[in-house]
Amino acid sequence: MFGDFGKILKVFGEVKAKLPELRAKLAQTAFAADAGGGAVSATVMGDLRIAGLKIKQELLGQTDVEMLEDLIKAAVSAAQAKAIQATKQAMAEITGELNIPGFDGLLG
Repeated sequence: MFGDFGKILKVFGEVKAKLPELRAKLAQTAFAADAGGGAVSATVMGDLRIAGLKIKQELLGQTDVEMLEDLIKAAVSAAQAKAIQATKQAMAEITGELNIPGFDGLLG
């Protein structure tokens, strides 16, 4: 029982030491996704800031506002999902995939 606690404390210390560097690295990493077969493309950074949004010109006159909004939301959501997955993977590498409650939100 206490062996697991010792392991958790060790991992926590390692994560605490590596977390600032990991946050900075992820904040500078771009994740891109598109929707509507590439009609709308979104790029977000690892800290989930939207870094770019592109809409194909030919889409503007042919699509109603609601569809355009849905395509934008879909592209942004897909890019954010990629960033979140990369964050989880990075945390799993640091923690050795040890499940420590509360560590999911450490990067945000």
